[in-house]
Amino acid sequence: MILKKIKLYLQLVRMDKPIGSLLLVWPTLWALWFAFDGKPDFFTTLIFLLGTVTMRSAGCIINDIADRKFDLHVKRTTNRPITSGQVSVKEAIILFIVLCLFALYLAVLLNNSFVLLLSVPALFLAITYPYTKRFFALPQAYLGIAFGFGIPMAYGAALHEVPLPGWLLLLANIFWSLAYDTAYAMVDKDDDIKIGIKTSALTFGNYDVLAIMMCYFLHLAIIIFVGVHYYQMSNLFFVGIAIAALMSVQHYFWIKTRSRELCFKAFNHNNFLGMAIFLGVFGEYTYRIYFQ
Repeated sequence: MILKKIKLYLQLVRMDKPIGSLLLVWPTLWALWFAFDGKPDFFTTLIFLLGTVTMRSAGCIINDIADRKFDLHVKRTTNRPITSGQVSVKEAIILFIVLCLFALYLAVLLNNSFVLLLSVPALFLAITYPYTKRFFALPQAYLGIAFGFGIPMAYGAALHEVPLPGWLLLLANIFWSLAYDTAYAMVDKDDDIKIGIKTSALTFGNYDVLAIMMCYFLHLAIIIFVGVHYYQMSNLFFVGIAIAALMSVQHYFWIKTRSRELCFKAFNHNNFLGMAIFLGVFGEYTYRIYFQ
């Protein structure tokens, strides 16, 4: 019985589907490497990785509490633990509080008052995102802020402030989230129309594929600007960007079919796109530190 409950809790926080955590991890790592000039210490990096996974897990709980009635009408979500009644709302709230307290403890461990201050809007964004689908035409843009808030926090950990490059990287993440989460929303388009929630896939309508590709372009353009203008990135960085760009082109051929399976495949494949960018940044800094 206990093992069954643990399994349900792990499903509730999507430990069986790590793609969401990975889509938070990569932007956080970009920011850590830029903010620390390629030399973030192991402890800070570990804290941010744990914090990212913890807050993503907490966000999943709030999302499922908020959407439990909607999820009954969506093929992909009818068996979620709260929607199916296997985990009560009370249990979910308790688990949410535990995860938030653990995330707060991690922030305290950094001994940085500025990061602690930034944890307040980070929590607010995680709690409020699910409700934006009721009234906001582009909830995926709000998700981009929530998913990318590790970026300003990483700069806060390094510099005790968030300079312009940090905010620009957050903007890049908003466009990236719009791209991959619109592809994700295309999977549930028919169900979302029936239940009356708002998504970028519905807002963009017949221009959804064009909008996704424009968002990919703006995302990569901003990262290139930040990398070159502020951090003098060069060859290895551009290799990572080029690979990410080629991946986005591959996504075009998947999403233009508007097939559920291929749109979902494009969404999941963004893990590798984010990884390619990080490896470019990591490789560039590694070359500078050890070979120049």
